[in-house]
Amino acid sequence: MAKLFAIYQQPKDPAAFDHYYFNIHVPLAKTIPGLRSYEVTRGDVMGMSGKHGAYLVAVLAFDSMEAIAAAMSSPQGQAVAGDLANFATAGVDVMTAETAMI
Repeated sequence: MAKLFAIYQQPKDPAAFDHYYFNIHVPLAKTIPGLRSYEVTRGDVMGMSGKHGAYLVAVLAFDSMEAIAAAMSSPQGQAVAGDLANFATAGVDVMTAETAMI
């Protein structure tokens, strides 16, 4: 299993971010080929010393790193990546990694 982590920074207008993210971006992202699951945080993202600067964390699961690469190079993946500029103006960090149950 491999996962893509999208860590969104605190937007200037959280209501506008949420509206766009959940009504436009998530439905678009769910069309990415090979996507196995899509999770997002709810409420404040907490760090060890309290509320973290991140606003929302999305975790998208795929079968492998190769599946993520294929998904993100697909037309749907390219559309999702391009869509970030429409709402993630405060910044977003996107990372991928192999994962394992231990």
